Amino acid sequence: MKKRLASLLTAGVLSLAAFHANAADKVTLQLKWVTQAQFAGYYVAKEKGFYEEEGLDVEIKPGGPDIAPAQVIAGGGADVIVDWMPSALASREKGVPLVNIAQPFKKSGMMLTCLKETGVQKPEDFKGKTLGVWFFGNEYPFLSWMAHLKIPTDGGPDGVTVLKQGFNVDPLIQKQAACISTMTYNEYWQVIDAGIKPEDLVTFKYEDQGVATLEDGLYVLEDKLKDPAFKEKMVKFVRASMKGWKYAEENPDEAAEIVLENDSTGAQTEKHQKRMMGEIAKLTAGSNGALDEADYKRTVESLLAGGSDPVISKEPEGAWTHEITDEALN
Repeated sequence: MKKRLASLLTAGVLSLAAFHANAADKVTLQLKWVTQAQFAGYYVAKEKGFYEEEGLDVEIKPGGPDIAPAQVIAGGGADVIVDWMPSALASREKGVPLVNIAQPFKKSGMMLTCLKETGVQKPEDFKGKTLGVWFFGNEYPFLSWMAHLKIPTDGGPDGVTVLKQGFNVDPLIQKQAACISTMTYNEYWQVIDAGIKPEDLVTFKYEDQGVATLEDGLYVLEDKLKDPAFKEKMVKFVRASMKGWKYAEENPDEAAEIVLENDSTGAQTEKHQKRMMGEIAKLTAGSNGALDEADYKRTVESLLAGGSDPVISKEPEGAWTHEITDEALN
């Protein structure tokens, strides 16, 4: 009798577990780039069961050089995406109605890294130089900065020549460019690992130059927010994701290990990911996930001040909401 009762209980527990597994709400997250510590919070939330605790079954889709998150979500390939605000606002103006529902990154990690030997010491020295710039939506912060400096981006002695930079640091190593785009947590260290000493470099952080724009926010399509069930799903997703991010900040080495376990390409190294996680933690620190309206306004002002060719042509409306974070974080 006891055995039968035990087996019935076990069966009941298993069927309950199966029911919960079947009942889990599916969420597809499209990342902005490949699997790396830049997205540690999401991988940690999945690995540690934070999504599962919220009744979510989250699929994390890595990005890459030929993947534009805005196009993926517009085509129905994701429920929520990680994107930079300049790219998201430009997409919104072009007809993809993205809305920022959370902002895990408080600071920008973007910078220009220059070879000291080229004579670049201050932004004014960019004139007449070749600068490596990422495209696919990543060029917007750079173009906005050059507009602030009133430096044309079409070459000439008073302008800069823009080199369309691949997602590597080769133009600097091969001296094709005086400066290249780097992130504090990634490409800068690739330059160092290539054998160039920090003292032979000059860096310009967008944050320090007063032209930083928001990076790595969470975006959904506007019309989806009219669906109460979708909104509830996003509340759960943001709550669990922020739990993942704060865990990653406090346990950077473990978070880096979790990222490595999820890197199906095997391209990432432990040294690079642990270093990256340390830098990423500096960017997420100070954010509880809710978008700071002052940061949003600064980003918009920077993008509108693009001279004759601004990134966006008018003040966006409805491009962000606190509805999700108000519920998720309280």
